[in-house]
Amino acid sequence: MSNASARLADKAALITGAASGIGRSMARRFAAEGARLVLADRDEKRLAKVLNELTEKGATVQSAVVDLSDSAACAAMVNQCVEAYGGIDILCNNAGVLDNLTPCHDTNDEMFELVMSVNVNAPFAAIRAALPHMLEKESGAIVNTSSAAGAHGGRGGCAYTTSKHAVIGLTRSVAWFYGGKGIRCNAIAPGSIQTRMAATLIPHPEGMAAYQPHFPTIPRFGKAMEVAEAALFLASDAAAYVNGAVLAVDGGWTAY
Repeated sequence: MSNASARLADKAALITGAASGIGRSMARRFAAEGARLVLADRDEKRLAKVLNELTEKGATVQSAVVDLSDSAACAAMVNQCVEAYGGIDILCNNAGVLDNLTPCHDTNDEMFELVMSVNVNAPFAAIRAALPHMLEKESGAIVNTSSAAGAHGGRGGCAYTTSKHAVIGLTRSVAWFYGGKGIRCNAIAPGSIQTRMAATLIPHPEGMAAYQPHFPTIPRFGKAMEVAEAALFLASDAAAYVNGAVLAVDGGWTAY
């Protein structure tokens, strides 16, 4: 599926949350640009569909059914990429879970720990596992999926907002420590995107009541592929001088 002029020709890329939504769109775009892929998700059936789709189109792709709340499993999926392709050039920490707009007073420990585990601990564990391999080659591109909620207080519930702020801190720390060693780390910050996860959201009534008056400020709902295009840019050599950036992909919502 790749050719010499493709933007990610023969790059080894790992994408989490690849079974649907933004992650699936990333997988499609990266495959079209010649990347060799490991696609990770907990949804085995949906992940298999994406794997079959891309394989039929000639992509080089493997899947990894992973519980991202397990740090050892995060390291194992990185090792799978390294063993399959001889290294890891691109890591996209895209998987995430929502908190249904739950405010702080009603956020229990279980919800907070799950959201932080998947949204923050998993990217940390995957980056930690990937860094030695990237340092060995003195090159690598990491793209973390934060959110408009990572820059403001009113775009999600308490746990989700906290987690997405943390993703930006993680991104900037890695960028600062390893930028001089050939490794770039950037984040995308999607706004309201049309995905299956968003469509199945059952919001907390108090969170929804606080959020609803601000719906008119959303320019329009974005498409998963529009976010994937931004991730492709940051993962590619076209972004060689972009490090530690947080790229809003929200139609101007956070400019309001």
